[in-house]
Amino acid sequence: MNRIITKIIGPSAYAVDTSLTKQTRWITGEFPDIAMTLSWIPFSLLALTVINNPAGLKLLMFSVFLFSFTHQPLSLFLVYGDKQRFDLRRNLFIWSPLIFGGVIFFAIHFSPLVLAIMAGAWNVEHTLMQRYGITRIYGRMVGQKEGGCELALLFAWLALAVFWSAYDPNTMERVASLGIRGANLSAFEMMTGMRSVAGFLLMPTLLIVFWLTGKWFKEELSRPLNQAKHYYLAATLGLFIVMLINPIVGFIGYVGAHAFEYFMIVNQALTKSYIEPKRSDCPLGWVANSPLGRVGILVGYLGLIVLTVLLLEKYASFIVYSMVFFTLGALHFFYDGFIWKLRNPNVAKSVGVN
Repeated sequence: MNRIITKIIGPSAYAVDTSLTKQTRWITGEFPDIAMTLSWIPFSLLALTVINNPAGLKLLMFSVFLFSFTHQPLSLFLVYGDKQRFDLRRNLFIWSPLIFGGVIFFAIHFSPLVLAIMAGAWNVEHTLMQRYGITRIYGRMVGQKEGGCELALLFAWLALAVFWSAYDPNTMERVASLGIRGANLSAFEMMTGMRSVAGFLLMPTLLIVFWLTGKWFKEELSRPLNQAKHYYLAATLGLFIVMLINPIVGFIGYVGAHAFEYFMIVNQALTKSYIEPKRSDCPLGWVANSPLGRVGILVGYLGLIVLTVLLLEKYASFIVYSMVFFTLGALHFFYDGFIWKLRNPNVAKSVGVN
């Protein structure tokens, strides 16, 4: 066994450079970061308790997806509430809502199934990229300039979970218990319809997972270490293991934790960008330094978005509801690529990378 491990990882992986520092650096603080790291567990435990109760599972799924949706318009507040950020790409931020709205309007009429598949795939990828972003923040905090194979490793973990879900004959039965209908149900049927392909890809993917995990260990032991990053990656691995055991339970944890993490990072960015030091030259700065504070902003924002969604759910047509939902989601995915670039010193400073 030792020879096999040495072959995969390489002998140099055992030669730890003792001159490298080993630290525990947190983004928002020890306890908030631990809560963020383990945030998928409460969502998954709730799913586990109602897994055999269709009505309870549907309610939980609706609540988690509602919570997940609430974090998406935050990107718009970060862009349009800060003139400095808006002016960096003024034309892009002016025209993007119109372009995305038009494309989505066309897609709804052309093929809701294609739109559902694209939205689902983009959501899954975007959620994983956020986990990679947080991993990179932890690494950058101790001087890790490059992520190495971390992104590939996370995608390999995700691919293994997806292929297993497609191969598992119980997946559609679990999906049926959620009450999913229409294009979303058709998307799951298409995924599970490729069961033979998924089964063929399972073993190569598992081998890639082992290889990348060994490669990551080798890279990590040759650079400064941040134990907080290791805790976060270990928790992420635990989440993917749960997804292999029960995809529904794991998926609910995956979606819920994504939104919780985003609120935590935005809260940190509000503090570092607008309160420490104090900024009052833009709407976000005014509100953050008002008696409401950043907590008041987030609580009020949550209430406003939830109320809007419930009103749309009750009174809006399918076209209007879908337009709002998919357009805000697309803008969130798109804008995040510009908002959270750690190479920008101001962005890095706003999330605690000094």
